[in-house]
Amino acid sequence: MAKASLDSGVKRFVQISTDEVYGSIPKGSFVETDPLNPSSPYSASKASADLLMLGFRTTYGFPVVITRSSNNYGPRQHPEKLIPKFITFLARDKDLPIYGSGTQIRDWIYVEDNCRGILAAAENGKSGEIYNISTGEEYQNLEIGKRLRDMFAGTKAKIKHVDDRLGHDYRYSISARKLRKLGWKPSVKFEQGLRKTLDWYM
Repeated sequence: MAKASLDSGVKRFVQISTDEVYGSIPKGSFVETDPLNPSSPYSASKASADLLMLGFRTTYGFPVVITRSSNNYGPRQHPEKLIPKFITFLARDKDLPIYGSGTQIRDWIYVEDNCRGILAAAENGKSGEIYNISTGEEYQNLEIGKRLRDMFAGTKAKIKHVDDRLGHDYRYSISARKLRKLGWKPSVKFEQGLRKTLDWYM
């Protein structure tokens, strides 16, 4: 894809990556210059793609920018993902499966805010640069389950702890300060976005 884009004279290529390439961080937040430390085959594949694109940039002057987003949520997301999975389970009054202790922490960003962040990097970012996209709204998986359950009046669903996922990182946190300097900022607070997401699935 990179070679075809290069040969076709593409003026800007956006490589969409993930906060998972940095690995887990117990406190603080990763910035774009921090080393990559992926834990899973998925995050390793994303880190490899990032490095490949940067290699094309160094060798051929390929006009690429890389975005690394935190956890997306919102309407139309595949129901295998955490928030839509919980909503669809609650709609059927089924218990919510939580990996391990459920204390894993993720930064959540509403899908439209993420899309605007990608657009900002594409239009205003500097070629060869990386831009994190995040809100700083961090919650434990267990808290997500409890919040959604509270939105379903009369539900009998309970939190059900299941075996933890292999290679499950504890906490993802990235700083979006660099992208904010391009004029981007999130506009949808988590509570508002969660309600909009729930309404869509229902």
